[in-house]
Amino acid sequence: EQCGSCWAFSVTEEVESVFAIAGNGLKVLSPQQIVSCDGADAGCGGGDPISAYKYIEKAGGLESEAEYPYTSGGGDSGSCHFKHNKITANITGFKYATTPSDKDETQMQSAVANIAPLSICVDASSWQFYSGGVISSGCGQQLDHCVQATGYTMGSADLTDDDSSVKGDYWVVRNSWGGSWGYDGYLYVEIGKNLCGIADEATYVTCK
Repeated sequence: EQCGSCWAFSVTEEVESVFAIAGNGLKVLSPQQIVSCDGADAGCGGGDPISAYKYIEKAGGLESEAEYPYTSGGGDSGSCHFKHNKITANITGFKYATTPSDKDETQMQSAVANIAPLSICVDASSWQFYSGGVISSGCGQQLDHCVQATGYTMGSADLTDDDSSVKGDYWVVRNSWGGSWGYDGYLYVEIGKNLCGIADEATYVTCK
């Protein structure tokens, strides 16, 4: 049985990104701490970035992956072993890049360009069949997976150099299914249609 911990990885990657942008260096943080200790969510049974951010604020921060390694690969959420004196990174808050009622991808683009990568939750039910190119249709709206929007490109820019199917305006999305999937672990989603519910829950954290 697999662990449905993508939401914790999305949040951890978000904190890592913003903490580094704030000038604190790149720290590899512990999704396991969130999976095991965030009582408002269901660990391997799933969770939500918003309540995970609230947990991090309440706990005072996150330990490193080295101090609190990932052990839930087999589907067991595990018991909480968080130690406050081992905190490596913390956050000062969190914000929506676009409110769930607006679903404004232009606001998301502004946030990615000017603030940080975003934690996003999407309908990834069709992503297992992704073989490249830009997703432009055939994507549902039932949010079941959380990942990171790390960038976007407009017009003719092709980030792959060798794939003619990659063109237009698209999001660059960092998935958590390993580097052998997609483009070294990334995929591209067309901008402007709220495909896969990409703008339904787009958030970022703030750090000092």
